[in-house]
Amino acid sequence: MLYIGIDLGTSAVKLLLMDGEGRIQKIVSRSYPIFYPHPGWSQQNPEDWFEQTMEGIKELIEDVDKSQVAGISFGGQMHGLVILDEEDQVIRPAILWNDGRTSEENDYLNNVIGKEKLSEYTANISFTGFTAPKLLWVKNKEPENFARISKIMLPKDYIAYKLTGVHCTDMSDASGMLLLDVKNRRWSKEMCGICQINESMLPKLFESYECVGTVKEEIAAKLGISPSVKVAAGAGDNAAAAVGTGTVGEGMCNISLGTSGTIFISSGKFGVDKFNALHAFAHADGNYHLMGCMLSAASCNKWWLEDIIGTGDYSAEQEKIDGLGENHVFFLPYLMGERSPHNDPNARGTFIGMSMDTTRADMTQAVLEGVAFALRDSLEVARSLGICLERTKICGGGAKSHLWRKMIANILNLKVDVIESEEGPALGGAMLAAVACGEYKDVKQAAEKIVKIIDTIEPDPELAAKYEKKYQKFREIYPACRSLFDIIST
Repeated sequence: MLYIGIDLGTSAVKLLLMDGEGRIQKIVSRSYPIFYPHPGWSQQNPEDWFEQTMEGIKELIEDVDKSQVAGISFGGQMHGLVILDEEDQVIRPAILWNDGRTSEENDYLNNVIGKEKLSEYTANISFTGFTAPKLLWVKNKEPENFARISKIMLPKDYIAYKLTGVHCTDMSDASGMLLLDVKNRRWSKEMCGICQINESMLPKLFESYECVGTVKEEIAAKLGISPSVKVAAGAGDNAAAAVGTGTVGEGMCNISLGTSGTIFISSGKFGVDKFNALHAFAHADGNYHLMGCMLSAASCNKWWLEDIIGTGDYSAEQEKIDGLGENHVFFLPYLMGERSPHNDPNARGTFIGMSMDTTRADMTQAVLEGVAFALRDSLEVARSLGICLERTKICGGGAKSHLWRKMIANILNLKVDVIESEEGPALGGAMLAAVACGEYKDVKQAAEKIVKIIDTIEPDPELAAKYEKKYQKFREIYPACRSLFDIIST
């Protein structure tokens, strides 16, 4: 049988076709626009997602026996706010994960409601990108739209609804709304009250690997597939990527170097760090995970090379870099503000340490190292909880760079495992669909059968020691700059 994984990303939807043995048959991608109506705002039209997803599925399966398509599932951009009226029509453009308009609402949640209560209700504190502060923003700034809300959804779940007619979400994606009681895997009545919504406005909760329904007959006819094709709930992009890299079960780790960057640690039991520096979310395997999320990762490198230097030849720029662990230039990778562990929307990208002999290669190196140092910040929080890691998987566009992988291994002092099929959330979505259809008994079995490690980068003790000294300097820079970021933001 064949399984479709849909990765609903920020700039494009990526669709993957996988057979029952885990072999990837085809991948297609379809882009759609992002709108920036005001500085710091980021929106998309959900109709664009669905239109491009439908066209993408048609292209994906045009040359295969369509009767073999058994299941569809998702990985999707998290935290976005999609609101529907009583006719299930989209009320306004979706407010995305990287939208920064909710600073007032975020402050209200953290400082008036209080971080302790939020952590008690949801296992997390509020971040500007989360869904709950977006809801409050609509209530405060667009009360006429708030009054029309009948259903509150996340981006990938809008696609699931359009395919099946079911208002659904999964535990991992719902964890990032600040509306879920993560420990007990149910909607938080307290948070519904704070946001002045009814629980009936929220979608039905499923585990990521559970079937939410089958494809509607009219959709099946358009795609040329059977209306018996099962649709599984899917997962937030990071949880889906973790499934796609085999990061399931107890004590596994995955680092994602995409537009944003994450360090994802799976766990068989629920846990929260006392400062809520890491997100405590449900995992797509039915368990839990801790996650540190930085808003700008590979996007820092893209910004530096394409927008500032003016080149698209990433490899050529990295070939000029030598002297790892000896660079005197540091870079804070906070181009969009920062989430983990600082939770500071005013933080900004910062170069420090330049001198007359600083080279272009030094600056490029500092950008790559800065992202790795920032990931180490979140790793240190996990280590403070007694979590002891020896290795990590790695995925995302930035993970294609051998140099960056080497930096990650030595700055975090972890063995870095490279996997054969680095297709992230799309592969994870296809694997969840396969589990929902009974191809595998559970997510862990699917991961064991499908995910294969093809290379491991081990830390070099001498280089790791050099980077340890550099990291101790790096971690002093943000605290020294924090008050300056507040000043320049006003």
